[in-house]
Amino acid sequence: MKQIPENVERFEGELGTYWFDENGILCSVSNKILRTLDNVKSNINLIKKISNNTPVCILVYLSRSPQPDKQTRDFVAQQLSSIYKAMAIVSNSSLGSFVINFIFKFQKPSIPMRTFSNEEDAKEWLKQYL
Repeated sequence: MKQIPENVERFEGELGTYWFDENGILCSVSNKILRTLDNVKSNINLIKKISNNTPVCILVYLSRSPQPDKQTRDFVAQQLSSIYKAMAIVSNSSLGSFVINFIFKFQKPSIPMRTFSNEEDAKEWLKQYL
């Protein structure tokens, strides 16, 4: 589990905790909760609020959570480009990376998106989209 830095402003949402790093990358530690249409909509509103309604690069520290239903996944896919420029996902689990890559294979994301096993590589990749 990623330790959230102490010296940053945190934004708490039902789906995770968010903060900006020194490069302006929005970082997120996901909560282990089922994503539903309602809590995803609420989370998108939170992201828009903290980013001043401007798409940002996000680094997500993934945690295991139940797979959302198709309606929720489709809604998220439609909304991605309105809130994010690019997304890097850090997963310590090879199974987590496999599942994400498997999903992306069938539903191409609307933004640049990659999975990584470590934070440094993920941040370096995101910097090209800042």
